[in-house]
Amino acid sequence: MYKNLTIAAILGGIAVVLGAFGAHALKTRLAPEALESFETAVRYQVFHALLLLLVNMFAEFTNKEKNRISYFLIAGILLFSGSIYLIYLANVPAKAIWFVTPLGGMLLIMGWSLLAYRFFKKVIKS
Repeated sequence: MYKNLTIAAILGGIAVVLGAFGAHALKTRLAPEALESFETAVRYQVFHALLLLLVNMFAEFTNKEKNRISYFLIAGILLFSGSIYLIYLANVPAKAIWFVTPLGGMLLIMGWSLLAYRFFKKVIKS
């Protein structure tokens, strides 16, 4: 559990750093559409880092449930946001990693879906 909380805190902190970097250093370097895409990656990373914190602090989930949801969310953040960062910070051609961003998005959706499923199971039991 603390491993997931630590990862969530690190991902949240990195998102703040990258958001500030994007707002200041990239503002003059990127076209408005590219900057908007970069900001989307930062925003998704922040939202999902917060979700990771909430999932792992929710006392009614078992460690197994927390880990399973967390793995989807962490992998989704790394692939979704990470691929966008690579495109704009490391100049990796989007065509070279075109499949990574949607795969990351699918993993985030799967994390949310698993979270909803776990909550639904708890509703049925109560």
